[in-house]
Amino acid sequence: MSDITGWPVSADPDRGAVPDYLERYYWWAYLRPASLRFFDRRAVVSAILWGQYRRLGNIALAGIAPGSRVLQLACVYGDLSARLAGQVGGDGLLDIVDIAPIQVHHARAKLAAYPRATVRVADAAEPGADRYDTVLCFFLLHELPDRHKRRVVDAALSRLAPGGRAVFIDYARPAAAHPLRPVMATVFALLEPFARTMWHHEIASLASDPASHDWSRRSIFGGLYQIVVATRRAAVTTTHPTPGVPIPTHGTIR
Repeated sequence: MSDITGWPVSADPDRGAVPDYLERYYWWAYLRPASLRFFDRRAVVSAILWGQYRRLGNIALAGIAPGSRVLQLACVYGDLSARLAGQVGGDGLLDIVDIAPIQVHHARAKLAAYPRATVRVADAAEPGADRYDTVLCFFLLHELPDRHKRRVVDAALSRLAPGGRAVFIDYARPAAAHPLRPVMATVFALLEPFARTMWHHEIASLASDPASHDWSRRSIFGGLYQIVVATRRAAVTTTHPTPGVPIPTHGTIR
């Protein structure tokens, strides 16, 4: 059996299956109880992100208004999901999907105090049919095989309501003189086999139809991290030759 990327999948003892690449390359980080106990601490996440976790989390939260509908693609360690759940409030929704059942069970326990936060087993490339004001992809793309990167970017864009934003926060190529550049190159070579793509390709270039969205990009921490926002254009209507039937003048509402 294989997932939509073509990678084989391995049966999970709890439920469903996980892609073979996840078990092969990231078992130590995401698929063992000991991994969750060690990594799911804010101090550890902050150390992994060279002290930038809080700053990156603040950027992820920016622009999310109370009452918003938010889709988070993949569970994340630390307190970001709880902060998101608090941000959307009782009138909003935080919907989290992850391919690994162990991550889903863990996140559900973490978010038990937030009734408007849901966590479910699903591939980030097939998160369901609902529409959202914000879709957040926080340090997920660098861990995916390249073909799956493209599917996840397309899925994030397709799940936006008109005017909604897909926010991608991930690694990028740091400045040539950045002291951490050789360190990160070594980390990627040893532990992150799919991450170097983020140094050589713009996230917008991974989308099948980038022109249907407005894109912005900024980098922080000497270029090591990038924040890319794709905003779905709201449909603008004009008079159709048949009176009373509007047609969009740009963009596509899928």
